[in-house]
Amino acid sequence: MKKEEFSFKLPEKLIAQRPKEKRDESKLLLLDKHTGEIEHKKFNEILNYLNEGDCLVLNNTKVIPARLIGNKKTGARVELLLLKRLDGDKWETLVNPGRKAKVGDEIYFGGEFLKAVVVDIVEEGNRIIEFEYEGIFEEVLDKLGELPLPHYITEKLEEKSRYQTVYAKYDGSSAAPTAGLHFTKELLKKIEAKGVTIVYITLHVGLGTFRPVKVDNILEHKMHSEVYEVTEVAKEKINKAKLKGNKIICVGTTSARTLESSSNAKGEVVSGCGETSIFIYPGYKFKIVDKLITNFHLPESTLMMLVSALSSKEHIMNAYDVAIKEEYRFYSLGDAMLIN
Repeated sequence: MKKEEFSFKLPEKLIAQRPKEKRDESKLLLLDKHTGEIEHKKFNEILNYLNEGDCLVLNNTKVIPARLIGNKKTGARVELLLLKRLDGDKWETLVNPGRKAKVGDEIYFGGEFLKAVVVDIVEEGNRIIEFEYEGIFEEVLDKLGELPLPHYITEKLEEKSRYQTVYAKYDGSSAAPTAGLHFTKELLKKIEAKGVTIVYITLHVGLGTFRPVKVDNILEHKMHSEVYEVTEVAKEKINKAKLKGNKIICVGTTSARTLESSSNAKGEVVSGCGETSIFIYPGYKFKIVDKLITNFHLPESTLMMLVSALSSKEHIMNAYDVAIKEEYRFYSLGDAMLIN
């Protein structure tokens, strides 16, 4: 299976540079995953497609100010993206420029307020970094770090909270679980009042989610691992809904990957913490996920491949063509799709 099969051309004007004034007023494309039939709605109408007894699964990770810009002693500019905390003050990071970052190199941020030492080389631009500082790391990061907005967002985000979901709770992500950005607290209350069970899981979004596919044959692509947690409460609620024949609706590909990673051979979710490097592409048989609320993704991305697995490549590519013709807004701050 070739990555070019998941390619499309997007006019630059359709790349959303800012969020809608009201989160739940984005467009919503409804896609019947079996027939490919398409309808056009507003996101706040999602309530009409969730039924009593269904289980809505959201990722409550919180984006940290994971982008750090500093300098070597030579004055050379270096950018770090924090991907995953390993142990104590050691982090896996993405370094730019990466090839010039050698073991033993020292990088300084905020003068010498924060020091980073390269202690290991993982691959390409990935480096293991150990930080040195005084005080509490999270406070240092809040002071020196920036929210890591995707490269295709070129305008400054006026309100940082708009790159967090309203239910973000646990620090750890390098990018937002963007499908959740459309929900308001009021909409969630209405969904709960309808008898829909709302469940929170945690997956800290890292390179595994947004790393580009560089090989032509997608089967050769290797996913990076990401840390997740499914609580005992979440497990019980999801399995109860599944047993009763109700639908499991995931908000975002990160929620979907978490549930599929934490499922057993019986088709049940298992609680606990773990790491997932699951790569879902057409041909995959979902054990837990029935429906998916998601944004419109980059061409040739693993996210395009995942949504194609839940429906079909043909239905998804047609839906993207329709979305482009109807001028839906794409990517992180754009509109949404319900694969129903």
